[in-house]
Amino acid sequence: MIATKAPSKSHIRLRKWITPGFAGKAGLLFLLLAPAAFGNNEYRPHLEGAIVEKYKTVGDVSLNLWIFNPKNHKPTDHRAAILFFFGGGWMQGSPEQFKLQCQHLAEHGMVAITVDYRVGSRNHVKPVQCVADVKSAMRWVRTNAVRLGIDPQRIAAGGGSAGGHLAACTAFIKDFDAPGEDTSVSAVPNALVLFNPALVLAPLYGYQSEGKGKITEWRMGTKPENISPAHHIYKGAPPTIIFHGKADTTVPYITAEAFTAEMIKAGNRCELAGYEGANHSFFNTIKWRDDTIKRMDQFLKSLGYLDNCLTPIPST
Repeated sequence: MIATKAPSKSHIRLRKWITPGFAGKAGLLFLLLAPAAFGNNEYRPHLEGAIVEKYKTVGDVSLNLWIFNPKNHKPTDHRAAILFFFGGGWMQGSPEQFKLQCQHLAEHGMVAITVDYRVGSRNHVKPVQCVADVKSAMRWVRTNAVRLGIDPQRIAAGGGSAGGHLAACTAFIKDFDAPGEDTSVSAVPNALVLFNPALVLAPLYGYQSEGKGKITEWRMGTKPENISPAHHIYKGAPPTIIFHGKADTTVPYITAEAFTAEMIKAGNRCELAGYEGANHSFFNTIKWRDDTIKRMDQFLKSLGYLDNCLTPIPST
């Protein structure tokens, strides 16, 4: 049981979602996060204009990332960067989901990277292995920052839905590193850009779930609270922006509200951009795309990641 504490107004509303019937609702969340069309034998992500690099090999599986560089980029530029992780319920999906955001940010001076990781339908893994992969990707980029022309202290992580969960895990979850990983290199990002992320994977504030659901220890590969970012918030966490549809029935908006409230309570910067009438995965639809990109830009500019994004390389 998670330690009980007095809930805020957001938490009182969250309680209605995570108390009786939570597990059943969590099961629906999982099924909806994971689209039905599993098993694409022609899975070959193609992102024209990107540089492909392999960041990890697991058995016979090679995991790549696609790097979109600004025009005339060179290793001495020392630019801010961002890694995006796709959604798909930890079961499927493609790095192509964030192609547009990568192209846009590269045009405005950032090194933008979209990352592949193992998923259930293709690789028969559970979310804990997904967490291990994205942490490996963060470490690979930071290790290769000088060669890539990236400032290792200005690397953001972003993602949508399950990918937003994984991006958040790089910041909040200390466990589940890949065996043999060089943990002296930090996998923690310097900022988070999250789109309808799954941030609350277990009951909070001592309330117990009931019934049979899909967000279980067996399904996740660990107790759900172990990889639930909301359960691991700490003071000094990376500045965060969350884009979430207020009509989202897959990952309810109230979960983003509760996470934001806890972040602010801990003294962290966390902005929640709520969209009336928007449902899950709304951010890539024409109606909402431009505004989410505009607000993403504003957030990254406030951190010095866009426009004046070049920093001098420290003298050795």
